[in-house]
Amino acid sequence: MKKWLLLSLALYSCNVLAMPRENPVPGGIAHLPIAPLSAQAPLVQYEGKRVTVVPLDAYWVALVGIPLDTAGDQTVQLQGGQTLSFPIQAKEYKTQRLTIKDNNKVEPDDESGERIVREMAVQEQAKTHFTAGEAQLDFIKPVPGRDTGRFGLKRFINNQPRNPHSGMDIAAATGTPIKATAAGTVIHTDDLFFSGNTVYLDHGAGVISMYAHLSEIQAQVGDTVQQGDVIGKVGSTGRATGPHLHWSVYLNGEAVDPALFLPNKK
Repeated sequence: MKKWLLLSLALYSCNVLAMPRENPVPGGIAHLPIAPLSAQAPLVQYEGKRVTVVPLDAYWVALVGIPLDTAGDQTVQLQGGQTLSFPIQAKEYKTQRLTIKDNNKVEPDDESGERIVREMAVQEQAKTHFTAGEAQLDFIKPVPGRDTGRFGLKRFINNQPRNPHSGMDIAAATGTPIKATAAGTVIHTDDLFFSGNTVYLDHGAGVISMYAHLSEIQAQVGDTVQQGDVIGKVGSTGRATGPHLHWSVYLNGEAVDPALFLPNKK
């Protein structure tokens, strides 16, 4: 384990600007050196989902998205039946309480419940979408503004416990242009029950970003976008208390803290 940690730290010290920061906690990212660099990226899976693998100096490194409900050591599966275990550090997220006026967005009726189930299946496909090739990891913030709903918050909506917050909420006025955080392809757009007008972008090799509560979508499925291209405008559609952008990033289908992809201002 000590040898693996030293190698991980050595790799992390190089090319930091091109990589999301490592933070092996629930909702964070683990950097795992897998194999010496070769022509083809090795296949790595975590909980049955394919993991993003990127070249870093002389090694292939797996960027493992860690689920928010994870605790204890974890294991990835490698080609040939091999496995690699890695430690997870505990993290306690704060609590946030919200009030939603539309009670159907908190306790959906039967018709809305059926819609939610259908939409969840489609969203799961978008989150786990995998395109072979190079991952685009040089991210920018999609809109300027203050982070008003931090990733991982334990949420109570109308005093009822709900799933932890799976993205970053950025306060911005209705109509503010939303920029693609990195180059990619539009793989899904829709008006969803909870997320409102939503756009999913594929940034390659299993890196997916999502933009929710838009007042207007300005991209179509199949569009190729460059970093900074406008894909929509800020709004408050879906389950929202006011205008803002909900921005999520997924690795191996798991929501991870988007702040890890942005320059560390600390």
